[in-house]
Amino acid sequence: MGTTGTITGTGIYLKQQNPAVQIVGVEPLSEEEKIPGIRRWNANYVPAIFAQAQVDMKINMTQKEAEDTMRRLATEEGIFCGVSAGGAVAAALKLSQSVENATIVTIIPD
Repeated sequence: MGTTGTITGTGIYLKQQNPAVQIVGVEPLSEEEKIPGIRRWNANYVPAIFAQAQVDMKINMTQKEAEDTMRRLATEEGIFCGVSAGGAVAAALKLSQSVENATIVTIIPD
């Protein structure tokens, strides 16, 4: 999750349309992981706009996973995007391995 505006606003809207929608955030695995555009917010510094109630689950991501997926998007799909988008798609791919009969949508934030 970056500045948290997109996940909060999108979460509010989608849950108004369908309360069964699940919103999943992506965070770096630790504070040492540096993924441009994605942050792990310390409880003391969470943006005021963030509505935790809109996020049903968070997936931890390493910088390597995000970068590898970013490169795969470019070479395999022709999608040239940044590391945060790689992290978002990597999280969607991880999620797809643990759910059945689900529609998974991710936002490429670049």
